[in-house]
Amino acid sequence: MHKQINRYTLVLLAVCVVSLVIFLGNACFNTKGEPREAVVAVSMLKYGNWILPVNNGVDIAYKPPFFHWCIAALSLLQGYVSEFTSRLPSALALTAMTLAGFRFFARRSGAGVAMIAAVVTLTNFEMHRAGTNCRVDMVLTAAIVLALYALYRWTEGGMRGMPWAAVLCMSAAFLTKGPVGVLLPCMVAFVYMWMRGAGFGRLLWKFALAALASCVLPLCWYAAAWAQGGDTFLELVYEENVLRFIGKMSYSSHENPWWYNVVTVVAGYVPYTLLVVMSLFAVRYKKVGGKPREWWTKLCAYVKGMDDVRLFSLLAVVLTFVFYCIPKSKRSVYLLPIYPFLAYFMAEYIVFLAKRHLRTLRAFGYVLCAVAVIVFGAFVAVRAGVVPETLFSGKHADQNIAFMRAIETSPLGFGGCLAVAMPIVAGAAFIMSKRRSLQIQIAALLGVPFALFFSLDGWYTPTVLNVKTDIGVARQLGKAVPTGDIYWFTKREQSADPIRPFTVNFYLDDRVKTFDDFIPASGYLLTSDEDLPVFNERHPGYAITEIADYGHRSCDTKQWYKLYKFKKE
Repeated sequence: MHKQINRYTLVLLAVCVVSLVIFLGNACFNTKGEPREAVVAVSMLKYGNWILPVNNGVDIAYKPPFFHWCIAALSLLQGYVSEFTSRLPSALALTAMTLAGFRFFARRSGAGVAMIAAVVTLTNFEMHRAGTNCRVDMVLTAAIVLALYALYRWTEGGMRGMPWAAVLCMSAAFLTKGPVGVLLPCMVAFVYMWMRGAGFGRLLWKFALAALASCVLPLCWYAAAWAQGGDTFLELVYEENVLRFIGKMSYSSHENPWWYNVVTVVAGYVPYTLLVVMSLFAVRYKKVGGKPREWWTKLCAYVKGMDDVRLFSLLAVVLTFVFYCIPKSKRSVYLLPIYPFLAYFMAEYIVFLAKRHLRTLRAFGYVLCAVAVIVFGAFVAVRAGVVPETLFSGKHADQNIAFMRAIETSPLGFGGCLAVAMPIVAGAAFIMSKRRSLQIQIAALLGVPFALFFSLDGWYTPTVLNVKTDIGVARQLGKAVPTGDIYWFTKREQSADPIRPFTVNFYLDDRVKTFDDFIPASGYLLTSDEDLPVFNERHPGYAITEIADYGHRSCDTKQWYKLYKFKKE
């Protein structure tokens, strides 16, 4: 059994590397979220401040620095932060979580179910996207989920001693996004043990001790950061960790109703939510009789009668989901910690369908194959130049046409050809697996979404999204102003969540500063035509000369950038 688990672990590691790591640097930054995080690591390496680094001249990071430490550390070898090294912590975090999840479930539910769960974890939309992005969410998720696995192992041993592995994971989670990284794992494990009959008082002091131990390292950083940032830092911590939860932040931040979480999980678990929907028409249902009170009694008995790992997984899903329904601020990535446990139940369901409703499972596979054929057919049509530009209309027509032309004209190379062809090959392999064993059929089925993500990451996504990036503007700015600061101005009101040209700032090595914060006597100004009159009104007495019109709409600020030279008269 151990040899089989170790062999599967190596196979799974190779799958993770191929699906997550090799294409990380292909796409330039094209949204404000990724460079906003990456530039913090740039500041760490540039100025040597790893406690409370400042970027854009005045900004401190909204989140604790563990994620940024990881980026900076991984960038030390090459001496600079790149798209690859800034996304690598997320990919490594998802890889570690996937491998740990496989070994956790394999030892308790069998290697077959665990392997399916691991692949489902890798190949659902939300998890895969987070694992290839430069955002804190995947590192936070991995730390929370690894802490849950460690706490479960601790409960198996009777909660003797201190769960040091869980403590370290919760410390990392705390240092990634705050106290939620300690609260969630402890809450899930506490309720699980309570439902299994452990004494409330004993549980309370055991988990309180583990939680306090998890706060030691983070509090050391908070003390050091407070010494540097003072009241400004404390106000930011209070807003991000308290006001965000109770919905009283100074700016609107992803405010959504509770059902938003349901929609995001359904959408985020694509393509496997489609399998569930299709199976609803095939599975036979038992008639439910009796009164609502009897239903509730039966449900409670069923839940309590679950085996330990299934109950623990169910609690991880339900408690985390309910917890994130409470605050007004809701984002799809907040619910990522439930995805590995949903994958476990999805794996069991796939095995059930394979044994009882194989036709439904294969029908799902054929739908995925149809998607692969449609994507390939659209690619061929665009490359052949038969798709007219008139197909697109509306305010985003120009950008959509640019996306299409990028697909039409961008060179393929060997890697591009492989990426484009992969879904067709995987689809053919699935179709030919019909007469093989159930294990091979399931493996072939899961190979199709893997191939689709491989194709998207390997060629389609970088080719399309690199049209949006501001890297071209940054390079031209670097040539026009080789050294020194470049100032930026916008007429829009600056709130606690300020508008910044994060992408340009990242590619210029954190040389962009906000004009209003410094009011320099002379220098270079990056702004737009619509903002320039407001600049002249707000800051009179400057002689301004246009240097360059870049003709590019920023992916961050949505402004059409121009460069000016200014001097106080």
